[in-house]
Parts: sequence; C-alpha cells; structure tokens
Amino acid sequence: MRSFRMLSLADSLPGIPGLNGGKTYAAWPVWSGSFRDGVRFAPMPKKQALKLYHKARAWNRQKLAGRYGGSIGSAAMRVLECLIFDFLNFATGRLDPGYHAIARKTGLGRSTVATALARLKELGILHWVRRASIDRGECGRFVLRQETNAYAILLPSQWRGYDRQPEPPSPHPSAWGACPPLPPLIEQAIDEQKHGSGVPAIIGLLESDPTDRLATALARLGRSLHGPKH
Repeated sequence: MRSFRMLSLADSLPGIPGLNGGKTYAAWPVWSGSFRDGVRFAPMPKKQALKLYHKARAWNRQKLAGRYGGSIGSAAMRVLECLIFDFLNFATGRLDPGYHAIARKTGLGRSTVATALARLKELGILHWVRRASIDRGECGRFVLRQETNAYAILLPSQWRGYDRQPEPPSPHPSAWGACPPLPPLIEQAIDEQKHGSGVPAIIGLLESDPTDRLATALARLGRSLHGPKH
C-alpha cells in the first residue's frame, strides 16, 4: 500500500512567524529588491571598453593620501580588468559572472572580490542589479532562487571624484601621415658637411630644388671651384 507524507502547515508556509518553533524565516533566501524580469544589457565595443580601462588605470595611478594601492585600489583594478577582459561580451554587453568565477580568474578571495566590487560601485565605475528567478522547489511549490548579478560598466562622466583631464585635440585629417617640413637646403648642406659628406654629395643636395636660387648659385660656385681640372 502506498504511503503518503502529510505536510504540516509549517512546512507549507515557512514564512509565517510562530509556525517553526518560534523562529522566523524568509519565505525565499534571496536578496531584497532582486529583479525578476529580464535584464537588458547595453553593447560596449571592445575599443570603448579598452579606453575606459586605461582611463581607470591612469586614475588609479593618482595616489591618495592614506590609501594604499592607488586611488581605486589594486584589488578593485584586478576585478575591473577581469570583468572587462574575461567576462564582458562586447557585442551584447552581457556581464553577469558570479563571485566565485571572479575569484577564480583573479586569484582573490571571495570576500576580497565582494569588497572590490563595492569599491567600484562606490566610485561609480560599476553598477549592478540583483536578479532572482522563479523555480519549483520541493513538493512542487514556486520558489525564488538567487541568480548572479547583472553588471554594467559606467562611463567616466559618472565616476565620482574622477578628475577629467582634457584630451589633446585630434590632428586635422590633412595632417595625417604628413612629414614635418625639412629645413632649408643650405642648412641641410651644412649638416651634411658636419657629418663628413663629400663635396659632390653636397652640391647634388643644393641642386635638388631649382626654385631655391641661393642654393642653386652655391651649387654652381661649388662646381666651378671643385670641378674636374684639365
């Protein structure tokens, strides 16, 4: 004969005070405010992510009085580097590793990872949303299960305390690949003479630009003085 286990009221309703030996338990072990709907990630191109990382690293080099490891912190920088280069999907923006995964990649302890993430959030470099999913537990009841956080790396304009240095202006497109102007032919000839170049080479240099009348006249004088003797 099949036996059935009768569930008590305390088993069915674990969240009601007084039904579990005087102790009070949360109905589901998830963080308060956990987001149950789908999270939309924003794509971040690799070039943009790399630029943000270098800005954060430069900011970290600005030492703060009484703070070891830079203005951001060495552990926080390792976690940020890990998030960008090990977990961030540049095409979709998805970034949702668990604490243990970050700890495994960085070699840091779980508590250190938690502290580093809190530091990044405090500075406005990182933001996250807690997530939970609906599942069926024992006896077929609906329960909430904690999922990994969904992270977003924020732009430098949202970093707290970041001293934004003006970036140097980009060169004009007409100057891309352009060489700096050469000194006048006479200065080049003097420099060649200092480096031991022979007279024929110097004369040839002076003759290289017919529009330079002074250099052309000196070339003619040089040929008349050092030309072949008969």
